[in-house]
Amino acid sequence: MHVVATAGHVDHGKSTLVRAVTGMEPDRLDEERRRGLTIDLGFVWTREAGRTFAFVDVPGHQRFVPTMLAGVGPVAAALFVVAADEGWQDQSSEHLAALDAFGVRHGVLAVTKADRADPGPVLAEAADRIAATSLGRVPAVAVSGRTGAGLPELRAELVALGARLPEPDTHADVRLWIDRSFTVKGAGTVVTGTLGGGTVSVGDELVVGGRRCVVRGLQSLGTGHDTVRAVARVAVNLRGVEHRELARGDALLTPGAWRHTSEADVRLRGEKAESLHRELVAHLGAAAVPCRIRPLATDLVRLSFARELPLRAGDRGLLRDPGEHSVPAGFDVLDPRPPVLRRRGAARARAVELADPAAAYVRRHGAVDVTELHALGWEVPGTRVDRWAVAEDLPRRLATRVREHVADWHERHPLSAGLPAESLRSALDVPDPLLDAAVAAAGLRVRDGVVLDPARTPSLPESVESAVRVLERRFARDPFVAPEAHDLAKAGLGPKHLAAAERAGRLLRIADGVVLGPTVLDEAVRVLSGLPEPFTVSEARRALGTTRRVAVPLLERLDADGRTRRAADGTRTLRRPHT
Repeated sequence: MHVVATAGHVDHGKSTLVRAVTGMEPDRLDEERRRGLTIDLGFVWTREAGRTFAFVDVPGHQRFVPTMLAGVGPVAAALFVVAADEGWQDQSSEHLAALDAFGVRHGVLAVTKADRADPGPVLAEAADRIAATSLGRVPAVAVSGRTGAGLPELRAELVALGARLPEPDTHADVRLWIDRSFTVKGAGTVVTGTLGGGTVSVGDELVVGGRRCVVRGLQSLGTGHDTVRAVARVAVNLRGVEHRELARGDALLTPGAWRHTSEADVRLRGEKAESLHRELVAHLGAAAVPCRIRPLATDLVRLSFARELPLRAGDRGLLRDPGEHSVPAGFDVLDPRPPVLRRRGAARARAVELADPAAAYVRRHGAVDVTELHALGWEVPGTRVDRWAVAEDLPRRLATRVREHVADWHERHPLSAGLPAESLRSALDVPDPLLDAAVAAAGLRVRDGVVLDPARTPSLPESVESAVRVLERRFARDPFVAPEAHDLAKAGLGPKHLAAAERAGRLLRIADGVVLGPTVLDEAVRVLSGLPEPFTVSEARRALGTTRRVAVPLLERLDADGRTRRAADGTRTLRRPHT
């Protein structure tokens, strides 16, 4: 489906023209028909050459410009109407300025009432005016709704227009701007709007105004559907929300996919920042919201909205001055989640950041979940670690901080194996993937829940060093005689001291409370190789000159290391290199 908005001065025949093209009545209200004046949005449709065209017929009277903008805002194409007998008028200019401000790039010019006056001069003037806007040079047709002249040519141009329109993204997150809300007896709340992207299905859960609701039914062009894909005019029957709670300019949203904002930094298209009044109305989609203007640079301003809106970078809107009945500028949203500006010179600095707002946002936060960037309308601007976009220098800064924390920890806890990983995680307060990357970048590793420095040479406090030297002299005389617990306690060697000495390669614990020298395993194999095989525990104990308290765990350690083999009867043999 192709959705096309009409535009043009009041009483120039917009409704008459779409009625002639579609055979349907766009003026849906009794008052409109009585007065011959479109005062609300009308919707009609037709099929041409296999393509469906839905028309949003907007009011042309100056008093109803906000309604007109609500119809044009979500639409990518326009049918611009100028009457041959009256020519270009004030509202023609305002409607064209609105299309230009919204950045509409596709359209057709129809000069109506060609049976009343020569359409040539009006065609030429209107085409030139339109060519100077975002629409560029558009096809132009002279038509008469009364006689039907020019209608075949107009239909052909509409078909060509449909071929030029970009393909919609049917997988996009849904943001359906509501232009009407009402109730249907037996069905409940119904809202209508133009689905510009994404897909809506019966049973879907959506969010509007912070409230969850469920799609109870769908209609498009008067026909019920289980699923409607963009682009489409759609009526959505909702369960879970009252129509009185909804208004034009609210939006049905994919849950969790959008961020509401009361401020946005934008780039202007039109008048310069300093020329704008400080109080204007921002139009985005079908929403019209009063806003305050804060200049940041010649073409950059911050908009502060009277209420929050679901915006993304790349959204287009316009600023309207109701007092002067003008559209001074359109705008493109650059940053829908801008930082607070407090310090002197902050506006100028912010203008510089807006050259790459996504990168500035990531720098500000250090690390940002990529789903958050998507919700704000940005791609990942630089480095990505797992699902996190990270500031360019963050990995280097984190690695430096990791090294500092580990060094500080060892200085304060000389007996510890390393800095507990949980302590580091708490201190740095970064996602686990970033922490892992920072540890690796720092040349460290995590083992058994602590962060270790492989290049660090363990050192022992002097008191521990002295006690270990005493043990080393003892092991030089009797390598297989382990000191008793009371001997270790008397030497001031508790479990932490022994663990530190073992990490330093000075001792070897073969069991709880059994401490020997670091080369004891090699020495034991050398001694046991002199025994007839197989040998028993008692024979090994006597050969080693030790007690059963030492011999049993020592042999078990040799078994575990694959240096001895234990038989079913408890005897052992040495494993040779070839066995």
